[in-house]
This record gives sequence, structure tokens and C-alpha cells, in this order.
Amino acid sequence: MEDMVMDGFDFSPLFRSTIGFDRLFRLLDATSRVDGASPGYPPYNIEKTGDNAYRLTMAVAGFSPTDLDVTVHENTLLVTGKAHKEEEKKNGNGYLHRGIARRAFERRFSLADHMKVTGAKLDNGMLHVDLVHEVPEAAKPRKIAIGAGEPVQPQVTEQKAAA
Repeated sequence: MEDMVMDGFDFSPLFRSTIGFDRLFRLLDATSRVDGASPGYPPYNIEKTGDNAYRLTMAVAGFSPTDLDVTVHENTLLVTGKAHKEEEKKNGNGYLHRGIARRAFERRFSLADHMKVTGAKLDNGMLHVDLVHEVPEAAKPRKIAIGAGEPVQPQVTEQKAAA
């Protein structure tokens, strides 16, 4: 039997029985693709620090706060690092060996709805990004009373035409 590699999944059957999950299917499709551009750099951890709190920790040794950028846009957290060209020789001395990687990177993380970044700090070569899941009152579950008897008629307000 041939070795078969499953490199994709067809979500079209799920579209027949679901409503409003388009973003989820796009997310699954995007994460199933293999990112060939250094997928392991920089290494990171994601930890749950409370009931609704999370922390992303990235190992960014050699980067300064001015080399790093943390941006949130439309449920995507983007962390980029660009090492600025520094003087090769300071006081007449240069590197004999440079083993600390300072290559540019871009990491994208998909965030759930109502995730909010509360802060970021760089400490001893580790970038810590704190997030919290804050569900607004309007989005929280609410109990709907069930009445008996006459069906509830929608209320229509009359608008007077402007003369």
C-alpha cells in the first residue's frame, strides 16, 4: 500500500449543516498548511494563567524592545521582530562567533472572539504578552421567558413622514 500524506481536508460537507462557522473553517484550513519559513523560530509557550487569562511567552534573545512589534488586528495577534543593523565593531572589537540568532521573524496567532491583549513586556530575553478573554454583557447567555397563550406579535412603531 502506498504511503499517503493527507495535506488537506475538505470542509464543504460541513457547510451543509452549519451556519456562521466560516471563520473557524478558514482558521482550520490556514493552520493545516505547512509554513516552510522557519516554523520553529522563535520558540514560544502559551499558558493559561487564570480562568480567562493567558500568556504568550516567546524566546527573543538578542532583541531589544525597539526591534519587536506586537499588533492586534481583527482577531489576529502579530508579533514581528526585525534586528536593526548594529555597528559590527564597537571600540575596535567585533564578533568572533555569533551563535545567538537575531534573524527577522513574523508569528501570527489567531485569537478567539473577545480576546484582549492587556500588556507586553520584555524580560531577560523573553517577550511576555498577556491576554484576557472578556465577554461583553451583550454576548453572554441570557434566559428567554417562554409565554403561554397568544403568540407574541412583533411591535411595529409608526414613523411619521416628514413634510
